[in-house]
Amino acid sequence: MRRRELIALLATAAIARPVAARAQQPAMPVIAWLSPGSPDTDVFRVTAFASGLSETAYILGRNVAIEYRWAESQNDRLPALAADLVRRPVDVIVAAGVAAALAGKAASATIPPSSDRSSWKFCTS
Repeated sequence: MRRRELIALLATAAIARPVAARAQQPAMPVIAWLSPGSPDTDVFRVTAFASGLSETAYILGRNVAIEYRWAESQNDRLPALAADLVRRPVDVIVAAGVAAALAGKAASATIPPSSDRSSWKFCTS
């Protein structure tokens, strides 16, 4: 019986080790894209941005993710879209234009200083 218990223990350890190793990997960074435009009007910006990311070894879907929010030429939607992004666990907000940057900055003021997301970075394209 001892031998079977030892084999069962070793098998359990062998199975559990890769699962524990995967659980310790850092989370994939998430970039928020906030734009007053639409996917059609910003296709050149999004393409250039993805190309720039790949030049710095960030591959979409592999080691970085992007959350897109589009105002569809309705700038009054930007504050709500920015607030939605702030509620999500994003690491950086990329604002396409001044109106998007101002909406993002205003929305981030609601994050309490104790939050791990208290230092937002804004980039404008």
